Amino acid sequence: MYSLPEPAHFASYRGFCFMNLDPNAVGLEEYLAGAKIILDFISDQTDVGMEIVGGCQEYGFGANWKLLCENSIDGYHGQPTHASYFDYLLSTHGSFGDAKSQLSRAIDLGNGHATIEYGAPWGRPVAQAVPSWGEDGKRDTEEVFARLERRVGRDVAERIAYNNRNTLIFPNLVINDIMAITIRTFYPVAPGRLKVNAWALAPMEESPAMRERRLFNFLEFLGPGGFATPDDAEALEACQRGYENSDIDGIGWNDISKGALSDRPTSQDEEQMRCFWREWSRRMEGEVG
Repeated sequence: MYSLPEPAHFASYRGFCFMNLDPNAVGLEEYLAGAKIILDFISDQTDVGMEIVGGCQEYGFGANWKLLCENSIDGYHGQPTHASYFDYLLSTHGSFGDAKSQLSRAIDLGNGHATIEYGAPWGRPVAQAVPSWGEDGKRDTEEVFARLERRVGRDVAERIAYNNRNTLIFPNLVINDIMAITIRTFYPVAPGRLKVNAWALAPMEESPAMRERRLFNFLEFLGPGGFATPDDAEALEACQRGYENSDIDGIGWNDISKGALSDRPTSQDEEQMRCFWREWSRRMEGEVG
């Protein structure tokens, strides 16, 4: 008697399930556009499938939800905003790892989706070891990479293993494949407040030792009590307060033009944010076909 209505569309891609309440919506693969390759890179990290580890983390803070869209794919805030994390790594591990990729780019994936792809010195369970993991960790990651290479070939394996990706699937799905994999959705509960749901994702066949490294990475940086998330929440709340007072100076808008004239925008530019806002503008102006 109180059952929920059936959604107009329900479909999955590589194990990621989506529903849409609009009967006139396009099909899932058409909507995902270039974001499919990001889901491929995640799904190809496993021989048997991915799984959610543990339960859902829920938290919220006082900022407009669209600020978290920008923050999630902003490649330049990490060093200054999360300086305590990098200080912690140096003090506890003695050194960073060697980033095996020097890539840095922002990619328009279509339909408002975007990603930044870059190298970083932290450990990645697929498959970049750091000195603090010791010889066992180095051997484990070499085994992970060997299996990955057999599945997808060396070139694709190196891109999957060595490049970090922060991805926004329009409008409010974020998948960060960095020192661990986190899936986040977030929803406005008021004009200046949002709620976040987050999950950790991992290969089902992962060894206990690698799973421990992954979850340690996840909790110490990505979790709601980690080094990064509280920093981001505080920064976005400060931005929200600033925007609420911006009319005093007659500004009322944010400049995200960094790299706008570049033919090859990097993760330090803002093309990925403009991807979101172009689609947002198109929809708000009634140009959706």
